[in-house]
Parts: sequence; structure tokens; C-alpha cells
Amino acid sequence: MKVAIVGAGIVGVAAAHALLDEGHEVLIVEREEPAFGPSRGNAGWIAHTDILPIASPKVLRQVPRFLADPLGPLSIRPAYLPKLLPWLARFVLASRPQAYERSIIGLAALQKLALPAWLARTERTKLSHHIHRKGGLYVFDDAGALAAARKVGERQAAFGIKVEMIGADELRQLEPALKPAFVGAAFHPDAAHISDPHQLTLALFEAALERGAVFEKAEVTNVSLGEHPALIGPDGWQRVVDRVVVAAGAWAKPLAAALGDAVPLDTERGYNVSFPAVTGLLSRPVGFEGHGFVATPLDSGFRIGGAVEFGGLKAPPNHARTRRLYDKAAGLIDGLPPFDSGKLWMGFRPSLPDSLPVIGPASRNPRVIYAFGHGHYGMTQSHVTANLVAALVAGRQPPIDLSPFSATRF
Repeated sequence: MKVAIVGAGIVGVAAAHALLDEGHEVLIVEREEPAFGPSRGNAGWIAHTDILPIASPKVLRQVPRFLADPLGPLSIRPAYLPKLLPWLARFVLASRPQAYERSIIGLAALQKLALPAWLARTERTKLSHHIHRKGGLYVFDDAGALAAARKVGERQAAFGIKVEMIGADELRQLEPALKPAFVGAAFHPDAAHISDPHQLTLALFEAALERGAVFEKAEVTNVSLGEHPALIGPDGWQRVVDRVVVAAGAWAKPLAAALGDAVPLDTERGYNVSFPAVTGLLSRPVGFEGHGFVATPLDSGFRIGGAVEFGGLKAPPNHARTRRLYDKAAGLIDGLPPFDSGKLWMGFRPSLPDSLPVIGPASRNPRVIYAFGHGHYGMTQSHVTANLVAALVAGRQPPIDLSPFSATRF
């Protein structure tokens, strides 16, 4: 079959490989360059250890405090608030205890397969050297938060996720550059991070082309119904195929709407600053609990990023937020270079209120398969999503229940 993939971020590129494995003819269509979106500048974690959705009773209680600080971990641009209200209503519903527990089950099922899928793909494409398996840390400077993390660790252990609670002395041995503010950490020995999100996505993209995939730079504004769906763009552009995979990330919402699915997709704008060629500060990724940022030692340099801003796809970046992240990091990590020497970036995370992506067929045309809305876990979940997409295209039963990821769940 001829399969068109709308989107050349990490999810679309991963889907190309999974479909090529099964002998399909693959066309990748992207309105920008490959790896243009979050795949260009995300934190680089394969965060398969995360099983708790952002929409939760705990976060719901913290939202008023977050919103009181316009540069804090969560902000909403005032002009965007009216448009965001339906998403926020869904977020509140997803934060209720029963809905939260359902989301954990769905997220954990996907995360369990995420790292094995990554390892298998990079081995097949001879890109395993891009995967660093040095574990990951979540560090705490508050004893109460550390105690609560032990309960989270128990939940993770129940899903087969290894976690070791360590004290301040052991943490300092692992990461000497961390300042002595921390009382302990949750260490995930099986966690992994990648060399550089942009470089690895491009390497996988080039590998897909070498295997026979074809790339076309074009804007897709609609997908037709019928046995042979057509990608439709401006000025009469069309491409007729046998199957379509919508992996357009933050830009997928209008395509889903045209196919009969009112998916409450919105955009979490994430910020970071990277210091090219700066190495040796940390040995592994570190998440700073309660501070809203993470730090990753990429091969290409040192990256500090995080925060959530709702402001849509058109508003310009507010890098005062990035400066706030840096200032927090400078108080917690020794040896950071000056802020002005860093490279600033802002990207669009495709976010759904319950922290689960949409994976499955379109309502009006089962020959169109959705694979978007991964939020903070696009890099992590890309290859397991690709394997699920390939199963759906082939008409096979997927290895996990896909009902939590249905476009009709809202």
C-alpha cells in the first residue's frame, strides 16, 4: 500500500520506519523542514518512567498559585484565555480521581513499550550510539516533597519501573555540580536520554529516505474521504494514497475536525536555553521537582528547559520565561555559563487535557490513522506509537488496548 504521513517530526519519522518494515510505499509530507517542531529542541529524555498525567488532583490544587506568577511554571496569556476555556474545562474533568486513574493505566501501557521500541529501532538503523543509558534523576530540596515521591515510586514499581530513593550524599556523588540545597532524589537507573533531539530525528529521517521513503514539502489542509484518501493542499495540490497517518503534532486539530473528530488539542509552549559545546556539568538528565525545569547533558551541549505557557501558535516567544528558568538553574547548578552565551528556543507541544495522545482511526474514514497529541512525551512515545500505527494499517490487533487513546473519548 501507499501510505502518506502528514508530519516529519519524530512521530512521523518513526511511523515511516515502522511502515517501511512492512513493505509499504511511504510518502512523508511536511509544510516545513523535517524536525521543525518540538523534535528540534525538546529536552531529549526518553521519559518512559513517567506514568502520572499532568492533569491530576495535585496539579489542579496548584494551578492558582502557578497562575499568580506570570513567569512561573504555568502561565496563560490573557488574550488567549477565552479560546483556552474549553481545554481547561476538559483538564478539570481529567483531574478527577477516577479519570486520573484511567489516564495512569493508559499512559503506563504506552510507556512500558516506549524504551524497547526505541532500542529496537536505533539498533536496526545503526543509530544506537545516540542513546545514552545513564539513568535519570528527579531531585528534591523539600523533605515533604521527597517523602511524597516515595509513594510515587511505589506506584512506578507496581508497573515494573525501577526507582531508587537516594539521600543527599549519594546524590552529590552522582552529580557533584548540584548545589547542596537538595535533600535527596528519585533515581531511575533504566532511564535514557538521546544525543540531541534535532540531530537524531534528522538521522532517522535520512535513514528512512535511504530505505525508500519519499519526502515532499507541502501544506496539507484537508484529507478526503473514500477508499483512496487524498491529501489536499492550497492551489489544487493533491496526493491520492491508500492510507494516511496524521502525525502533524500541534497542527493536527483542523485535519481531525475535517475527519469528524472534535479533538480538544491545544499547544503548550515550552522554552529552553542551550549552551553549545558545554559538557561535563551533569552526567544524566535531572528534573528539578517544584521548580518546573529539567536539565539535560546533550552531546551538542547543555540544555535547560521546561515551563508551560498557553498562548497558541501565533504569539511571539516570551524569553523572559527562559531567563527565569536559567536564573533558577543558576541557583541550583554550579558552573553554568552566562545566560547571554546560550541559544534560546521556544516550541509547541501538542497537548491534550488528559495527557494521553490520540492514536487510532478517524471517525469518518478508518483509512486515516491518527498519531498526534503526545504533549511532553513525543520523543519518548514516538516509536511505540509508530508500531501501533503499523499494526492498525495492517489490520492487526495492536499489542495494547487503544481505547484510552481514541479520538472519540472526549
